[in-house]
Amino acid sequence: MATVRPFQPGDETALVDAWNRSMPADPTTAGWFKDCVLLDPNFDPEGLRVAVEDDEVVGCAYAVRRLIPLAPGTDLEPDVGWIPFFFVVPEHRGGGLGRRLLQEAVAFLEGLGRTKIEFSSYTPFYVLPGADAELYPAGYRLLGQLGFTTLYSPVAMDRTLVGYQAPPEVRELREQREREGYDFRSPTVGELPELIRFAAGAFNPDWGEAIRGHRNPERIVIAKKDGRIAGFALYAAYRGIPERFGPFGVDPELRGTGLGKILLHLTMTRMRAEGLHSSWFLWTGATSPAGHLYTKAGYEITRKFHVMRRSA
Repeated sequence: MATVRPFQPGDETALVDAWNRSMPADPTTAGWFKDCVLLDPNFDPEGLRVAVEDDEVVGCAYAVRRLIPLAPGTDLEPDVGWIPFFFVVPEHRGGGLGRRLLQEAVAFLEGLGRTKIEFSSYTPFYVLPGADAELYPAGYRLLGQLGFTTLYSPVAMDRTLVGYQAPPEVRELREQREREGYDFRSPTVGELPELIRFAAGAFNPDWGEAIRGHRNPERIVIAKKDGRIAGFALYAAYRGIPERFGPFGVDPELRGTGLGKILLHLTMTRMRAEGLHSSWFLWTGATSPAGHLYTKAGYEITRKFHVMRRSA
């Protein structure tokens, strides 16, 4: 029978190997595990529950809570904890090990006073936005059995850029907005603080931090009028993956003006100019205004997730 214990130095290589055997549709690397788990300032080895049998890692469940704020001006979300991932290698499934691992992860967080536990939308280092019931049906069922319920179900979308050309109506719409005083371009270095404040304040603190960590303003496009940023789009913000689009947003008061359509296609044009063959992202609402915009621009749903929560 497997023993479940906290993470110990030396487990990392075996954990990555076990992960890739357990979740072949979402393989990881030693570099990602180092950067996004072990070097995360919120990492606590007690929260990474590791199952070992005969000196072999056969599964794990990771629980984490905030020890530092996500972004300036935010708190530690003292009532919330996250389980970003869990897995059991195939030959050890069916004996209750996954349940034991998840229960220990939940107990770790509840012991620290967390009354809301979410799978798996931990920013900035989530693996997937939520449970994938199609690829991992047993894991999805187990979460439900342990009291996790679905909050919402975002989708991932992809679009090929092979042969992509911006539609003529986008050029015409851009020219119309430029006549009204809008400017579409990359931000200057001096405009980045304003852009970070706009993204964090109007949308999500994580978006502001994604921009703060971006290293190439040429991969960012902004819309600006009368000295004020009205919208933005970028790519290569997350883990430096060039084909990953986002974040992307337009001032809520200016939606319906076509700014989002212009920014989306300007960004795809830049991506194609770099020779990228696709554009994709992990998280949007299928029926949201953004979801409809993506669909009209040729994006297709490739995966569906369930962001789930267990409440005390």
